[in-house]
Amino acid sequence: MTVQSREVNLDQLGGTIYPDPEIINGEQLKWASPLEAPFHIAGFPWLAQDGVYRRLPLASKDVLPPAVDTLAYCTAGGQIRFQTNSSRLAIKVRLAGPANMYHMPPTGQCGFDCYLGEPGEQSHISTAKFKPTASEYESQLYQWDTKKDVTVTLNFPLYQGVEEVWIGVDKDAVISEAPAYAINKPVVIYGTSVTQGGCASRPGMAYSNILSRMIPVEFVNLGFSGSGKGEPELAHIISEISDPALYILDYEGNTGAVENITRTLPEFIRILRARHPEVPILVVSRISNAGDQFYQGRRELNNSRRLVQIENVEQRQAEGDSNIHFVDGSKFLGNEFASECTVDGVHPTDLGFLRMAQSLAPFIRPLLRL
Repeated sequence: MTVQSREVNLDQLGGTIYPDPEIINGEQLKWASPLEAPFHIAGFPWLAQDGVYRRLPLASKDVLPPAVDTLAYCTAGGQIRFQTNSSRLAIKVRLAGPANMYHMPPTGQCGFDCYLGEPGEQSHISTAKFKPTASEYESQLYQWDTKKDVTVTLNFPLYQGVEEVWIGVDKDAVISEAPAYAINKPVVIYGTSVTQGGCASRPGMAYSNILSRMIPVEFVNLGFSGSGKGEPELAHIISEISDPALYILDYEGNTGAVENITRTLPEFIRILRARHPEVPILVVSRISNAGDQFYQGRRELNNSRRLVQIENVEQRQAEGDSNIHFVDGSKFLGNEFASECTVDGVHPTDLGFLRMAQSLAPFIRPLLRL
């Protein structure tokens, strides 16, 4: 679902204070809220309903697990999209808290990064600068000598909540709508901390955000660190997202014993299918990690869980569901999965995320008919 910011009631944010023009590099800026037109905010399917930067609804008849409810405020996969001719771009951010992770840079946990270019042709230009201990910051993202027309994508922080964000431009700058997506339907990814983006160095390197630059559609990141366990409540809530283009189920890594995924996967798929019988579903087994090469028991567990996923997909295909598919995630990182592609043996580096996106894109494009 593409959410138009003009539908959001700013009063729902509670105590929002519009900043006065402030001085950056000796000149005044005007500050605009991305919740207002012509900005477009992607990645928050319930933003128009609830008015907060949150990846799941504030209220639902299906009760969320407490950890998922908390993690839903992490803004992974959110994007602000627009065009402008401003010679400068700045950002003002109020977070729910400061950086506090030992294995993930503050720029990935709490920062915004900036890409310029049309959909499918975007290039990184900068990442917000701030003190790691800060929960509020202001940062310039670029400055030109003259005005220049650009298409801007700002990626939200991956592992922290965002309470307010403001966009600063020249006082006389024009802000206009971002180019349309190739299709006006989102790809919804459900998964684990790896899906959420742990431990990318900056937001744009989460694999859902890399994919959004390869394939010009909206990606909704529903990765929940340590908590992507396939509960039916999550399936019911996810099925409420209207008119999805594709579901990607990448949650094996949080399931533990093989009995858990044996129990949850068929029910999760059944719930999605009850509301969206024809939407493609791509089931992805977990990526390899460093411990896999040393622990035989872990390899056996991974193989058993992978087989469960294959068997579920093949059974549904045999029953006539031609829109469900499986892809083996253990191959995504290549032969260097242990030595080069993770931060802590489990969570990918930027290289690992790039390889994940490069491996997934060839499966996604034909399912979207792009």
